[in-house]
Formats: sequence, structure tokens, C-alpha cells
Amino acid sequence: MNRIAAALGQFVADVRSQKLRTTLTLLGITWGTVAVVVLLAFGVGLEKQTRKRFHGLGDRVVMMFGGTTTRTFEGFPDGRPIRLREDDAWIIRDQVAEIDRISPEYSRWGTPVRLGRQVLRPNVAGVWPDYTFMRNVIPDLGGRFINQKDIDKRRRVAVLGNRARDFLFEGEAPGVDVIGRQIMIGETPFTIVGVMKPKQQSSSYSSRDRDRVFIPGTTHHAMFGHAYLNNIVYQTASADASRRAEGRVREVMGRRYRFDAADEDALPIWDTTEFEKMFEYLFMGFHIFFAIVGSFTLTVGGIGVANIMYVVVRERTREIGIKRSVGARRPDILRQFFLEATAITMLGGGLGFLLSLGLVRLVSFGDMEEFIGTPQISPVVALVTMALLGLVGLAAGYFPARKAANLDPVECLRS
Repeated sequence: MNRIAAALGQFVADVRSQKLRTTLTLLGITWGTVAVVVLLAFGVGLEKQTRKRFHGLGDRVVMMFGGTTTRTFEGFPDGRPIRLREDDAWIIRDQVAEIDRISPEYSRWGTPVRLGRQVLRPNVAGVWPDYTFMRNVIPDLGGRFINQKDIDKRRRVAVLGNRARDFLFEGEAPGVDVIGRQIMIGETPFTIVGVMKPKQQSSSYSSRDRDRVFIPGTTHHAMFGHAYLNNIVYQTASADASRRAEGRVREVMGRRYRFDAADEDALPIWDTTEFEKMFEYLFMGFHIFFAIVGSFTLTVGGIGVANIMYVVVRERTREIGIKRSVGARRPDILRQFFLEATAITMLGGGLGFLLSLGLVRLVSFGDMEEFIGTPQISPVVALVTMALLGLVGLAAGYFPARKAANLDPVECLRS
């Protein structure tokens, strides 16, 4: 303890004697720490925001569309259109065990949706009850989604996207309850039973859910008379099950419509779990890039610490000779200079962490969450930064300290 206290006392004396040089060195470490922490914090916030927006489309959700064959099969030519029907969804549900939920989906564009003088021409979707869970179309408090009775009785009920609701009821007081109110879809009155809770959504396959109107699939079919579906949506319990289910779905539909199950163009399938995996690799690359850029800046600060320690060693050569001549060993000299370099590094790192916390907190008060998310100094970010600081402090302190410890006491006294 006495040796450590003496080393710290010597460090304080050196700082006082070289205030400007020490301050500039501290600033280098501080700025390097800020670069690492802030870049990684922004990376974490951006990743979480992107995932949140992506999950607005649904969790492990798969969209299947009718396509066109590109291969001949059992005497059938290529170029045949494959059109999906409502019964296809129930056949797939019964024959593909990996599927937990499924919903056919009808879509119609251009039909006017009116309330008084407010006229909207959204995508009117005909769906089944499982759709709400798969696509995260969650009704706000006081409302509900389409249920099985709506399907069985072909009820004229509607669930509005939150922005469609805002447009139709623009002239009314904000937050007014619209459940039970009627709107016109075409020339048919529909009762509003729910309004979608606002959500973030970065992608879609028709239009954003906030702008759509959802009605029972059976009502949609009876009202518009569409013979074919726009698509089928299904969900599995896991990403692995989703990949297995895709192959089984192609086999089932291939037997039904007489096309090669390996012909992907005959039945285009959008599996969002594959896109999510791509995002994982993308952001892993971002984090590595941010860590490298920040570590370069931190390394520059470490070089500054090493330089100042080399200067200190040169200035205190005679002191080192005296200490060695009265019994100080090489490890004692090594420890003294190493502790001084480590103290500078840790002090600069601590200041950098405090500045980073302030910057992250300041940014969180801004109105940028929708675009870049909220920067977060996660435990991983803290651990990575501490590891980099430790490496920089080790390198910056060890080499000057080793030089000091290896000096010849006789030569030191002659200087």
C-alpha cells in the first residue's frame, strides 16, 4: 500500500508540473472514449428501432402470393398463372403441421370509404381473425378485431387503421370514441368495431396498415365477388419451423395446381424471418465498423499517453538512478510508471463516459427517435469500451515503464 500511495503521490506531482501536457493527453483519451461509446450507443439504438419498425409487419410472418410457372411439369407448359383461392389456406393449414396461424387475404383498391364529406380510397382488406396476431394489427382500447362470428354471419363491420381513422374523423375532437359509428364503404354502411393501435412499420406488401380498412373476409368476398385472393398470410412457431413449412407448402400447392415444387416463381413466398436474419448480419457489421472507428480514435489517445510517459521517463532519468542505487528493484520502477500511465488512461476514460452519458441523454430529448431510435449505452457497449481502454492503458503504460525499468543506474546518475 505504501508503494502504491507513493506512486500516486508522484503522479499528482507530475500532473501539477506538466498541467498543459497532461490535460491534452487526457483530452485525447476522453475524446477516444466518447467516440467509442457514442458510436456504439447510436448503433444499438438504430438496431432496436429498425427491429421495432420491421416487426410492425409481423413476427415470423410469411406472405404467399400466386405467381407464374417457369418450368414444364407433367405435360403442363410453363407460363401458367397460379391463382390462390380461399380453400387453399384451409388445405395448407390441415396438411402443414408447422403452421400455427393462417389467414387468406382479399385486397381491393379504389373503393371510396366515406364519412360525411371526408372521402378516402384506401386498401380495403378482407381477412380472418388470426390476422390480428400475425400482422400485429392490434385494436386500441375499447375496440376489437374481426372475430369468428363476423366471419360466419358476414357482418358489415370494419377495423380502421389509425391514420384512416384520423382522416375520416378529422373535423371532430381529438380522441373522440368512434366505436359503433358508421362509415360507408362504397354504397354499403359498415359499423366501426375497432381502430388499430398506432405502430411503427418499415415495410409492407400493399400499403401501410395505418392507412387500411379491414373487414371480414367472407363479407369482402360477398360484397366485391373476388374469385381469387391477393395473398395468404401464415405464421409458424419458430424460424426453423418457417423454413420447413415453406418446403411443405410448395409441395402441397404443387400437387394441387400441378407445378414443380422447386419452381419458386410459381408461388412467391416472402419469409420475414429471412429478412430479419439479414438485418442481424447487417447490424453486426455496423457494430464492428463503429467499434473499429472508435478504437482508432482511442488508440490515438493511447499514443499520446505513451508519448508523455516517454518524456516523463527522460526527465526523471536521474531520479530513477537514485532510486535504483538505494535499493529500488526493476519491478518497483516498472510498477510506478505503469500505474501513472494507467491512472491517466482511466481518468480520461471516466471523463469520456460521463460526457457520453450526457450526449446520449441530450439526444434522447430530441425528436429523432422515429428515424434513428434512442441511443443506449448497453452493458455490451460498456464492456467493449472498458476492454478497449484496458488494452490502450496496458500498451501505453507498459512500454515506457519497461524502458524506465531497464535503464542502467550508473548511466542514469551520470545524466
